[in-house]
Amino acid sequence: DGVFVYDTVERVPLKKGLDLQGGMYLALEIDDSKTSITDIDDALERALKVVRTRIDEFGVAEPVVQKAGGNRIVVELPGIDDPRRAEAVVQKTAHLQFMITDESGAFQRVLPRLDEIIREQGAAVGGAAAAEDTARAGAKLRQLLAPKATDSTRVADTSALGNLKGGPLSSIVQQGEIPGEYFVAEKDVAKAEAYLSLPQVQAALPPGKVIRWGNEPIAIGGELYRPFYVLEAREILTGEYIVNARPNNDPLQGTVVEFELNNEGGRRFRTETARHIEDYMAIVLDDRVMGRPPVIKSAIGTRGQITLGRRDLSEAQDLALVLRAGALPVPLRVAEVRNIGASLGQDSIQRGVRAMTIAVALVILIMVVYYRVSGFLAVVALALFVLFTLAILAGFGAVLTLPGLAGLVLSVGMAVDANILIFERIREELDRGKTVRTAIDEGFRHAMSAIVDTSVTTILTAAVLYQYGTGPVRGFAVTLIAGIVSSLFCAIFVVRTFYLIWLARTRTAQALSI
Repeated sequence: DGVFVYDTVERVPLKKGLDLQGGMYLALEIDDSKTSITDIDDALERALKVVRTRIDEFGVAEPVVQKAGGNRIVVELPGIDDPRRAEAVVQKTAHLQFMITDESGAFQRVLPRLDEIIREQGAAVGGAAAAEDTARAGAKLRQLLAPKATDSTRVADTSALGNLKGGPLSSIVQQGEIPGEYFVAEKDVAKAEAYLSLPQVQAALPPGKVIRWGNEPIAIGGELYRPFYVLEAREILTGEYIVNARPNNDPLQGTVVEFELNNEGGRRFRTETARHIEDYMAIVLDDRVMGRPPVIKSAIGTRGQITLGRRDLSEAQDLALVLRAGALPVPLRVAEVRNIGASLGQDSIQRGVRAMTIAVALVILIMVVYYRVSGFLAVVALALFVLFTLAILAGFGAVLTLPGLAGLVLSVGMAVDANILIFERIREELDRGKTVRTAIDEGFRHAMSAIVDTSVTTILTAAVLYQYGTGPVRGFAVTLIAGIVSSLFCAIFVVRTFYLIWLARTRTAQALSI
């Protein structure tokens, strides 16, 4: 009645590089339409570091991230299943700001002037029927958003909006529940954005205030409305102080990203939030307000969270990734994107396997013909060597590339070379009249120093290649190091164990043909 417990062994696949399985190619350039850059080289270097960090965090095996010419960053990603997600992660500016909503009602006071400017510019659209429909929708929204009695002191007077409902902008804008919050019906968002983007309107906005749209619409009374917020232009903190960020699921708030600030950021955040108790703080990412601004109940230290609402967990993971990697110093755009087909990878695999098959076949033939029984033992150890090498590569998450296959073939030759040194020393000891067991012991002992010296010097060389090389060179170095470690183990331990097993069954000196 014994109880048997079976451990499940997880199968770890061997990762393949870009040249073996294909992937994605991205060419990124600085987006001149969104920014003005004086020192392009410096901006590109800083952007390169951020992109490289993001790609490393993304978990892509053996990517290539490098400058191309004087104005491009080239990114090559092997085995990408979701190219759009990869593009979004690389391009996202991830400029995070914490800003206080406007408490003064400055936007309402300047709204008549904005309507007048829009009329002067001839930007008003829609007829009387459209204005009447918008007015009715606005009245319904005001009723739904009517402030509670306990909140009356916190909500600005909305009478101005009601009086100016016939204006091109005021007719589509409604006051929200909290200071600085306004709503526009989803169908009117494009119109409102066009009005607010007019240079004359921008110049007439209240000084020291900025307008930022919400990141997603809100359902109110069965209809969708997009919020925008009037914020204090002075930010109380930016995302440069974030040291860690991770996604999570909150039962009440949905998907969130929890972040942690460094000590300096924590001190600044605590000081600033202590000055704004009972004020509303907007969390702005790339000029979009993430969720509805929460009210500050007490001073906030080094920890906080960003609410994403109904967004997928994958979006929270990507946001946490870019926050950890840091914001891009300049906006980037995708200048070129293409997929590297699988046919190239399959052709590379076939050539690599063919070369390795020929090399191993020649090694087996030479070893068995020349060393006979000892050669057969070396061939069995060679099969274990290949298995151990691939296991090391898979266990450490290394990537097998076409140069890596070349490194594997080279390490096969080095593994056999170690056996040849041992066999020749054993042969010398047998020629001196020593017993088989003594010859084997002496052969391994005398060949050990040469094998270890050769292996250590090769590992050091491969380590230098890995440290200062990129892409294919690193793939070659990793496979070579794994192969040398396996060959040392097989030559020193496995082959010697085979000899001891053979000696236990065959005790005559004549049985050892070498």
